[in-house]
Amino acid sequence: MIDVRHVPDIHFLCAGASEGRTELTSFDGALLKAGIGNTNLLKMSSILPPFSEEVEAVAIPPGSFLPLAYAAITSSEPGETISAAVAIAIPDDRSLNGVIMEHHNHAPLSYVEARVREMAEEAMAMRGVTKYTLKSRGIEAKVKHIATAFAAVCLWYRDLAYPKR
Repeated sequence: MIDVRHVPDIHFLCAGASEGRTELTSFDGALLKAGIGNTNLLKMSSILPPFSEEVEAVAIPPGSFLPLAYAAITSSEPGETISAAVAIAIPDDRSLNGVIMEHHNHAPLSYVEARVREMAEEAMAMRGVTKYTLKSRGIEAKVKHIATAFAAVCLWYRDLAYPKR
């Protein structure tokens, strides 16, 4: 039997973009702009737990292991447009799990976000779920030196959350 205390019960979407002198500092800056730069990312596959509730971003204690599904892209081609986006499909029947999709590309956000939304719709169709809410968030960056675009759906635990200050 699964102990439900180990299943995240809240989620939030975030996105950030940053320039840096290196690829890694550019990525770090994007995480900071997204509001999760002082956490340890645990990249997961793309399932939203049943009954998860969307919240505004919450403050995560520094050093915490943060489960998330994310898209990230870094480029060092000046003038290039890069984008990252996530989409989340939440079934109307909250006892069912939802899906999270992520996509990044050397393209405008309008293209990347449309693609990621299509992927979430297809994933719900594959599960036979026809009634759901679809949300997405993304970010676009125009590269100056070295830039990263980052978008994520973060999962967390209501009893560990406190409002962002």
